[in-house]
Amino acid sequence: MSERTEPSGRAAFVRALNVRRNAKWGFAVSLVVTLAVFGFFVVVPGTTRPSVLYVALGFVLAVSLGGLTTAVFTLFSAIRLARETEA
Repeated sequence: MSERTEPSGRAAFVRALNVRRNAKWGFAVSLVVTLAVFGFFVVVPGTTRPSVLYVALGFVLAVSLGGLTTAVFTLFSAIRLARETEA
């Protein structure tokens, strides 16, 4: 049996694009933005509505913005990788 030392296929593609690192940074950025939006629009002016609704909206914002920023960071990684292989 042959042993594989390097991953191939999808695993190699994900590793080459640094998807794990991009996801960590993407969700960290989204968490900071969500906390800033929550503080600016909910905490500072005060609210009369239940906080649970705002926490739910904050969760949706954090998850969707995290996915979007991860995709953008991964796109930049793909562009950088494509330029490196061209040269």
